[in-house]
Amino acid sequence: MRRLKAGLGRAAASIPVMQVEEERWSGDSMNFRIRALGQVATGQIDVADDQVRVEVVLPWLLQRFAEMAQATIRKRGQLLLTKDGGK
Repeated sequence: MRRLKAGLGRAAASIPVMQVEEERWSGDSMNFRIRALGQVATGQIDVADDQVRVEVVLPWLLQRFAEMAQATIRKRGQLLLTKDGGK
């Protein structure tokens, strides 16, 4: 949780076309809204002891980039959740 709470903004900072517009935690879940390429995407992150589930709703224009985004999220998520926090 600690790493994730500090990590979304940091991860977005490394992707020049992405900006975090909202990040709201409620218990072990976070709802977020990001803007990329002029489009808004929303999502939710659910944190459990043994897994992290990320769900993102993309506008149709960004769906074409979904595979690339999924690979990037997976890679950055793994780095963020490693012991050293991806440093």
